[in-house]
Amino acid sequence: MSDSVPEGEVPQAAMPAEPGEPAPAPPEPAYDPAAPAPLNVPRVPSGDADVDAQLDRLADADHLATDGHVEVYEDVHRGLRDALTALDARPGPPAPPSTYPRS
Repeated sequence: MSDSVPEGEVPQAAMPAEPGEPAPAPPEPAYDPAAPAPLNVPRVPSGDADVDAQLDRLADADHLATDGHVEVYEDVHRGLRDALTALDARPGPPAPPSTYPRS
């Protein structure tokens, strides 16, 4: 077996709780100020579904280490650029007729 536990003994953490007793809570992880944490920045809907979807995607960076943010930011930037390009491609209202005679 293992050198750390003599044979026949079961570590206390591996023993099941007595019937009727709550299971022991897992230990809480130590606070790490450098760990990823959400910024909790409120996002206001823009009214454009494509833009809102990209802004919601920014929340994916909240749970990543800093070196993982670049991929999310580049993806969001690409999506926002595509949304702006799509706005330019949509036909606008027709131009008003000219009041001057054509020559």
